[in-house]
Amino acid sequence: MARALHEWEARLVLAKVTTCAVVGLEGELVQVEVDIAAGGLPNFLVVGLPDDAVKEARERVRAAVKNSGLVFPMRRLTVNLAPAELRKTGPSYDLPIAIGLVLASAQVEAAAENVLFLGELSLDGSVRHTNGILSMVAVAREKGIGTVFVPAADAAEAALVEGVRVLPVATLAELVAYLRGDLELQPAVPRPSLAHESAAPAVDMAHIRGQEHCKRALEVAAAGGHNALMSGPPGAGKTLMARALPGILPPLTSAEALEVTKIYSVAGKLPADEPLVRQRPFRAPHHTISHAGLVDGAGPGGWPRPGEISLADRGVLFLDEAPEFGQHALEV
Repeated sequence: MARALHEWEARLVLAKVTTCAVVGLEGELVQVEVDIAAGGLPNFLVVGLPDDAVKEARERVRAAVKNSGLVFPMRRLTVNLAPAELRKTGPSYDLPIAIGLVLASAQVEAAAENVLFLGELSLDGSVRHTNGILSMVAVAREKGIGTVFVPAADAAEAALVEGVRVLPVATLAELVAYLRGDLELQPAVPRPSLAHESAAPAVDMAHIRGQEHCKRALEVAAAGGHNALMSGPPGAGKTLMARALPGILPPLTSAEALEVTKIYSVAGKLPADEPLVRQRPFRAPHHTISHAGLVDGAGPGGWPRPGEISLADRGVLFLDEAPEFGQHALEV
């Protein structure tokens, strides 16, 4: 038994897996290095400026590996997330850490070059939804990475990026079986209808009777991309007219739709059944909103998160009861 243990220790290697972080609205490649030391007390250490969610990946990965029929090595494990100066936030590092672990422990022998791993792990080994998938897959294409493993729930969103082979993964065990050559995964393909269909407006200007002067003003504002100020007593129809404004704007082009979808993906506001935003956004924040919520404010790890102005990109930002907004919010 001692000889077998020695042979297993001799097979331990330093595994390197590529994943991605979201900085603002753009992706940044991160390399996950996993080292298993032959000696020392069992320990699981994550370094590389991780936040609390990344540190908690240790327990998620430990349970997911065991519940996927794999062996979690009781050794001194060190995971380095490089570059070290970039703060790592969120649970999207679970899957690459787990894959690096099984590669370093020689449970799987596969080439991890030119491959990107993205996804959060459940305790049972299933791969969960991750925010910002579109931004991360886009940077993979820019850096020349040909294959991306994404959660099955995010496959339709990831497939919107052309030039990248997107492989949806439902569980860690499924991914390990693919890397071993025991299972074949079918690449995700975008739905053709998404690029050509435009969603119907929530409120159609043609269904509103009267308000001809207001309609004319909104048509001029929509044609020239201007601001518009509507004044009138409560119940006059200001909010209704504003909600009808996106319906008379031109349909989103493919580039604009991807731009808006990327913002909503990073913000975690992208519907699961609609991987592509096809209608111009309409945002109506309450007058009690802070200036950080109106403009891009700091999120977890100190990185800016999309605010209401960013969420209204290519669409309409409606400030109802504008005088009630704070002076600082109106200035920003």
